[in-house]
Amino acid sequence: MSKEVATLGGGCFWCVEAVFNQLKGVESAISGYMGGHVDNPTYEQVCGKTTGHAEIVNVTFDNSVISFQDVLNVFFTVHDPTTLNRQGNDIGPQYRSGIWYHSEEQKRIAEETINRINNEGLFSNKIVTEVTPASKFWVAEGYHQNYFANNPNQGYCSVVIAPKVAKFRKQYMEQLKK
Repeated sequence: MSKEVATLGGGCFWCVEAVFNQLKGVESAISGYMGGHVDNPTYEQVCGKTTGHAEIVNVTFDNSVISFQDVLNVFFTVHDPTTLNRQGNDIGPQYRSGIWYHSEEQKRIAEETINRINNEGLFSNKIVTEVTPASKFWVAEGYHQNYFANNPNQGYCSVVIAPKVAKFRKQYMEQLKK
């Protein structure tokens, strides 16, 4: 197995994690924070919009099963990469769309993917996803991990996450874990 990490921010980390945990080749999807200036931030601090962090998911995957390009293809279909600091009703810099790259190859692929999607006009607006070097990853509090799987009947999960997961599962049926 050839492990690689993709660090992705696409709004609420519960949504992103719920999708990637179901994908073949993904070993783990861990919710956390990146891109800020405060050490060991808490959820409350990040939601306060003063730490500079984004809610992100560190996706560890086997690139012999799923490529970084395929990870990005999924990423760009499960959130709106054209809204700055916002996903639906989740508003603030902690919900920004971002790819924090771990190698120059990941940076190149991310930038090429964004350019291709913009040139193809897949969205009515241009992509605002930031592409920046990975920095210190802070694991989110334990109750955030596997949140959707552990709380499927919670209001946000049933109203926001469940429809996203259902759409993803339909579109990527052949790439789901058994």
